[in-house]
Amino acid sequence: MADSSILIIYNARLVDSKIDSPGTLIIEDGKIRTVILGECKSAKSALMYASAFLAGCNSDEKPEFYDAKGLTLMPSFIDLHVHFRYPGQTQKEDLDSGLQAAVAGGYGAVVLMPNTNPVISDSSLAKKVMNEANSKNLAHVFQTVSITKNFEGTDTNAISTLRRDEFPIISEDGHDVASAAVMLEGMKKAGDKNIIVSCHCEDPSLAQAAKPYRQRALSFMSQYGIPAGKINVNVPNVPAAVHFEIDGNLTKANSLLALAEDTATIRNIEIAKNAGCHVHICHCSTKASMDAVRRAKEEIALGNTHEGFDCTVEVTPHHLGLVGTDAPNIRALVNPPLRSEDDRRAIIEALRDGTVDCIATDHAPHTQEDKAAGSPGFTGLETAFAVCNTILVKKEDFSLRKLSWLMSEKPAKLLHLKAGRLAVDYEANLVLLNPDETWIVNSENFKSKGKSTPFEERALTGKVHATFFKGKKVFEL
Repeated sequence: MADSSILIIYNARLVDSKIDSPGTLIIEDGKIRTVILGECKSAKSALMYASAFLAGCNSDEKPEFYDAKGLTLMPSFIDLHVHFRYPGQTQKEDLDSGLQAAVAGGYGAVVLMPNTNPVISDSSLAKKVMNEANSKNLAHVFQTVSITKNFEGTDTNAISTLRRDEFPIISEDGHDVASAAVMLEGMKKAGDKNIIVSCHCEDPSLAQAAKPYRQRALSFMSQYGIPAGKINVNVPNVPAAVHFEIDGNLTKANSLLALAEDTATIRNIEIAKNAGCHVHICHCSTKASMDAVRRAKEEIALGNTHEGFDCTVEVTPHHLGLVGTDAPNIRALVNPPLRSEDDRRAIIEALRDGTVDCIATDHAPHTQEDKAAGSPGFTGLETAFAVCNTILVKKEDFSLRKLSWLMSEKPAKLLHLKAGRLAVDYEANLVLLNPDETWIVNSENFKSKGKSTPFEERALTGKVHATFFKGKKVFEL
């Protein structure tokens, strides 16, 4: 694509949270300048529609035309929860592979978690990562800073040095802040600056109690050659008693981890109420935790909370698409674990009734060696839209407009980005996709270094064809 400052995308189906119509976009200097609704199947027709705009613009350059070929053009997706493993764990992911995975998945903005090596605990290191990532001009990158220094759970002083425009979100992701008093201190500082505290809700003592059960299951899997990183592999001649031991131990671990999530979710919401802080609940996976969020939102709506308190919540594609109570999915290790069908239904209904604010991937790439050793987490950026479209739109009768709200507009609002809409003066961060195209997941084709996905070899519907960032094409099939 040439470096023209004016791009006209025509012959598209335009979809955002408010629009679902054939149409044309006129983009200038990375922003949407005109939205034209109605069929326009040729460059000649597009030029006619655009003539009034072109007559009034200051550019002498000829516009460039892009034929969308009837595909669906949406605001690119925004992910509030991503691990790029940079710095320090580049064998798992780095900025280049992570960003290539993001744009291949249709993402225009990502929020990176701080559980790197070293832990990102101050603004200077965070700015260094952001500057390096944003210089690549593939997507907006926000780097979170940890709530406590080095995840040690005591020192929250760095929060006082942060500016909301640079750091809209902070997080201790990977685990929770153990001390309620320290969390209160951190949330008060964040609340004073209107910074969101994103919480991985998991009681540390209960998580520790679950660890031996997972380790016992992994020991059996290692002994009998059952790969932890590839759940759909059938290993012959494994005694039924071994399967029983593996799945029984994982069931006990997951039960404790459900309790760990529920108690921590309730705790963190109550602390945020007291602190006057906006708490964001990460990867909510249980009915009980979602009910706690719903109650908090109801209190906010009634005005029965402290000034400054707010509560938002994200869910992941894997938790809404998979049940983890039986083999093989019970062996797909992730934190929080894949849950029961009742929990999955509760998540979908919370998406339907508006309790859930956004969908985030918790993209967590690992090497196959680390997965085999029990590292929890999946690669998710390149399958997220397809999973959500397959489950929510095709099976649960959600509209693409609703999905655009969850994956684009609402997360943009939380980050204070003028993006996530197909509207005048919004950033031209766009994804062109076919919501009806079915494909088979093959992780070997991922741009990400992480190849572990519970959707391996599964048929999904919804394929990303191209991604634009500030009006420039950064990915195309």
